[in-house]
Amino acid sequence: MAALSATGLRKRYRDARERAAALDGVSFTVEDGRSLVMLGPSGAGKSTLLRVLAGLDRADSGVVRIGDADVTALAAHRRRVALVFADDALFPHLSIYENLAFALRRRPASGEAGARIREIARAFEIDAHLAYRPARLSNGERQRAAIARAVLADPRALLLDEPLVHLDPQLRVRVREQFVGFRRTFPAPVVYVTHDHAEALILADRLAILIDGRIVQCEEPQRVYDFPADVRVARFLGSPAMNLLDDGVQTIGIRPEYVRLSRGGGLGGEVVACERTGAERYVRVRTPRGELLARASADGEDLPGCGERVCVTLPARHVRRFDRVSGEAIP
Repeated sequence: MAALSATGLRKRYRDARERAAALDGVSFTVEDGRSLVMLGPSGAGKSTLLRVLAGLDRADSGVVRIGDADVTALAAHRRRVALVFADDALFPHLSIYENLAFALRRRPASGEAGARIREIARAFEIDAHLAYRPARLSNGERQRAAIARAVLADPRALLLDEPLVHLDPQLRVRVREQFVGFRRTFPAPVVYVTHDHAEALILADRLAILIDGRIVQCEEPQRVYDFPADVRVARFLGSPAMNLLDDGVQTIGIRPEYVRLSRGGGLGGEVVACERTGAERYVRVRTPRGELLARASADGEDLPGCGERVCVTLPARHVRRFDRVSGEAIP
């Protein structure tokens, strides 16, 4: 196995309506056994990047390497890269066993090949469904089968494009847990594209934020969350996103979970909304520096009502500062 790397990848579409999906100098490296999660808004270029890495699309310029080999000019079938899409793409006329065996490029016989198929099927909890055709399985089971088939192909790199997007929330969590377990033993580099912020933070060894075809920040996921490189990352990453307030010559940012509410002291403001999302409760406060969202205590205390005056405190150790002109983080 070998690392997967991209250097200076650029791609522009002729159709002006799709220009936002272009790649503009994308560079990164994913080591063996590690996962790089790509997170970004729609049209940022995430799927385009996966297609270029897989060899399905050709970049206008730049280099793709697997280990020491330059695979930029190689056709997709010669790269030994597996790509899993949001739709499972299983063969509907074949059983799940036969679908998995197809990845081995040999007849679905007993022996070593059969043992390997059953081992992977157990890992993804689809071993009880090997005799069924895809139509008999749930969305989650089919998608797990698609990922299992990709793993069985013994790829030099595994690319996943929103593989869990069509699953309901509870099933998505379960499949995500299975994927985390599988990643502990999978030796090849993984590039995983998602729109789900929680999923990205959980699955990533390194998290890349892709905006307008450029990687704005690529670091350990908690570092990206705690120290966004600029205001674009601060606005994008997190649900809810980081608060951004005018502080004269600069912009200050703070996550809602660090904002403290009180009846006196600190920055004064008026409550304009109270939001309950089950276990979490948020209070939106309008202040002279702009609106901010505070995550309220979950211990059952009463939330302030709309129109009520409150004070907010922003602990200095959790405040991030950004240049008002460039938007870049100030060290």
